[in-house]
Amino acid sequence: MNRPHFADIARDLTEGIASGRYPVGSYLPTELELRDLYQTSRHTIRAALHEIQQLGLVSRRKNAGTRVESAQPRNDFRPSLASVDDLVQFGSEHLRLVQSTQEVVASGMLAKTLGCPQGTHWLRISSLRIDADKESRPVGWTDVYIDPAYTEVAEAAREQPDTLISSLIEARYGRCIAEIQQDVRGVIVSDEMAKRLDVKAGTAGLEIVRRYLDVASATFEVSITIHPAERFSVSMRLKRSQT
Repeated sequence: MNRPHFADIARDLTEGIASGRYPVGSYLPTELELRDLYQTSRHTIRAALHEIQQLGLVSRRKNAGTRVESAQPRNDFRPSLASVDDLVQFGSEHLRLVQSTQEVVASGMLAKTLGCPQGTHWLRISSLRIDADKESRPVGWTDVYIDPAYTEVAEAAREQPDTLISSLIEARYGRCIAEIQQDVRGVIVSDEMAKRLDVKAGTAGLEIVRRYLDVASATFEVSITIHPAERFSVSMRLKRSQT
């Protein structure tokens, strides 16, 4: 028996919400319960829930469940990773395996990429990113640069692999994210990075640089992620809103 596609599950859940089987204000079954109900993987269930979340039918919070917010899809659409909340959700779906932590001094090209003065000190947390629900090759490698004063965050990053480092800083130090600036460019994967990501050297990849700013527009974290092009993509669907 073939496992259902996430779109089929999303369609069934949408019909269940519209019919009142899952009333507005109620909570959907847990991911594990839905996995057993549809005889599929947790990864597929998460993809289906993300689909109906984008339609405005449900809201999702870690450790709180999936709450039904509307019986009808909304008319506007937010692109994937268009908000801090979207990025937090993305972080929970791709686990972090910390490989090393090291204090570094930014100079040359690194200082330019981080957007900081030459000689700035950073604590670098280097990690592999893997799919949260299956054993497979890494989806990326991330170097996160944070203020060396936040040393406690390095251990927390190991203990909570599904929580963004920016969220850990926010929880421990109260430095909240007001804005994230993101730059994406195509790169050729280097020999060293190819070994980490289990790809051939010279493979096409995507480099994503994210700068995390506080309410004073000061950068307190910068992440640089390399994804093999064949294992990572961000898709968008844009619909006209009522306004």
